[in-house]
Amino acid sequence: MAAGSCVWPGRSRARTERGPAGGVEAGMSLRFLFLLFWVLPVSALPEGQAPAAPEFTQTEPEAWLNSKPLRLAELRGQVVLIEFWTFSCGNCERSIPWVKAVEEELRDQPFLVVGVHTPEFNHERSAEAVRRKIRELGVRHPVMLDNDYAYWNAMGNRYWPAFYLIDKHGHVRHAYAGELHVGTPRGKQVRGQIKALLRE
Repeated sequence: MAAGSCVWPGRSRARTERGPAGGVEAGMSLRFLFLLFWVLPVSALPEGQAPAAPEFTQTEPEAWLNSKPLRLAELRGQVVLIEFWTFSCGNCERSIPWVKAVEEELRDQPFLVVGVHTPEFNHERSAEAVRRKIRELGVRHPVMLDNDYAYWNAMGNRYWPAFYLIDKHGHVRHAYAGELHVGTPRGKQVRGQIKALLRE
């Protein structure tokens, strides 16, 4: 897969790796939602059917940039947007302006973006390289380094970029594959879904 063409499913190696205990089970419970990616760019579930999001898999301070290690359980009461990306992915980079615009618009709301940097290539495993890239892009939200694909597998993810919208109770309510842009119908739709969850 060429860098910059990363909206396609991740490598087969990533698909078969196993995260920590509980990760595979969580991925299995979410699989039916993510399978919709094959036919729909945006997938959604009503509150009563939404699966719980798996807990963040990295707990060491060196695996987190722009933040101390976070736990989803501690973010209850906030709407959380999980963003899977990798720094050589052009599709991922082109989504950053949309992410930053939403963060700015909702800066006074209980809303948080958490980036999950899952590398496609070996050179993307360097924490210092990721740190330089987020500084270059002006990314200020927390970023978890997912070098072992533990959270990728726990979420059953297949795409760069991919976005998962988690409600105030820790349930995955919406999932999106591919780029998001300011001013486009899809970008506006996702922003509206975030606002709807904030009102719940």
